[in-house]
Amino acid sequence: MVSTLLQLADITKSFGAVRALRGISFDLRAGEVHALLGENGAGKSTLIRIITGAHQPDSGTIQIGGQPVTHLTPALARQMGIACIYQQPALFPDLSVAENIGLRLESTRALRRVDWKERQLHANQFLDRIGAAISPDAEVRSLSMPEQQLVEIACALGAGATIVIMDEPTASLTQKEQHLLFAVVRELRSSGVGVIYISHRLEEIFALADRVTVLRDGQSVSTTKVDDIDETALIKLMVGREVSQIYPQAESLPGEVVLSLRNLGCAASGVHDIDLDVRSGEIVGLAGLIGAGRTELARIVFGITPADSGEIILNGGAIKPHSPQDAVSHGIAYVPEDRRRHGVILEMPIAANITMAIHRKIFPSAWLRFDEERDCATQFIRDLDIRTFGPEALVGSLSGGNQQKVALGRWLATKPKVLILDEPTQGVDVGAKSEIQRIIRGLAKNGMAVLLISSDLPEIVGMSDRIAVMRRGTIAEILPAKSSAHEVMTAALVQR
Repeated sequence: MVSTLLQLADITKSFGAVRALRGISFDLRAGEVHALLGENGAGKSTLIRIITGAHQPDSGTIQIGGQPVTHLTPALARQMGIACIYQQPALFPDLSVAENIGLRLESTRALRRVDWKERQLHANQFLDRIGAAISPDAEVRSLSMPEQQLVEIACALGAGATIVIMDEPTASLTQKEQHLLFAVVRELRSSGVGVIYISHRLEEIFALADRVTVLRDGQSVSTTKVDDIDETALIKLMVGREVSQIYPQAESLPGEVVLSLRNLGCAASGVHDIDLDVRSGEIVGLAGLIGAGRTELARIVFGITPADSGEIILNGGAIKPHSPQDAVSHGIAYVPEDRRRHGVILEMPIAANITMAIHRKIFPSAWLRFDEERDCATQFIRDLDIRTFGPEALVGSLSGGNQQKVALGRWLATKPKVLILDEPTQGVDVGAKSEIQRIIRGLAKNGMAVLLISSDLPEIVGMSDRIAVMRRGTIAEILPAKSSAHEVMTAALVQR
């Protein structure tokens, strides 16, 4: 008989007037991977916080290992075998792997003498159990992202975790690193651990999960075996509608050249000999493998790492942006890849985030014109369909897709001629992804020149009017619209 590790029944949770969870039921069995899917804002994060004891439900019941729990706290959750592996591992970067594991698992009583030999032994045991070839002496700062995640998993198993939650664990991993993590997940399952797996990448769900539960608008709309459902049906359950037109079609022809890059390079960034035009009303996709130089090229054009050779020509005139402020003054905007670190400030309101790049325009003197700031933000909330109760809401309270819209609104407020988008739909759900892609296509329709960087091959192929493929710091080939993913990968991999 399969034992049930976790059972939630009719869980509700409200934050003020917002009902985040509406009678959710969910269970996890020993030795299974149970995927939890839903659009951003569907209730996944709130449910995970309830399972880990960070939030208390307003009503409903929780059972862990068949035992009812009435007041779950983070400490009690850990004690009862629940561990959460987040997208960004919560480790001390300046300490060793063994020290990080020891701090998690050893007694915290005062004046305790550290047994360094035993600490090393335990770290080795836990790392060996998951097949992690990591030295206990290695400084965490020196580890790659997947290695840090493996250390987190080792900590969880060392603490006796039987329920492991993985929240978007592959968002920043390469394909090789993903395969390593998948092997660890399968090993956890075979050892009887129950895994709750959250990801927006549907191919991972079909590769790993045994069952899948879909949340929508704070409700659990379906729980089914993965073998009994396909991708189309999953998407429909998540968004509540058919997604027949995945990528919006171009509605206008490209106009005059807005941005020209001629023999552009930056030795420090490894980028060289770039020749590229971007026209008004055109989306030029920038494709290539990780390390090919796509983000480095964007940073050069935006003045973060200024060019040391070649030219940047904007509307027929040469410019030399030596800083982002220079680039913005010329009409260039850049939405970076890591929205949480560089795109938005989570602790600040939507209004302050959206007007940040035009602060001097909104507040030209000592007078604080908060009404104008609020009006500007309200306009973008409406235009970009940012789902929130108002411009005063903290950006950290928004879903990932809505945070990305705020990051986009911040730079659209500068009224740019050229918009550079670096992985604009990374880490957002399928519904928000479709909305952001429609916004991008709408900007091009209105005459903006768009340079789109994406590691999502279907997105590059589906959204681009032309595709510039980078390899080893330069543009290897420029492909026409409707080129296949195979052609893009061939250009990225094969020297011609």
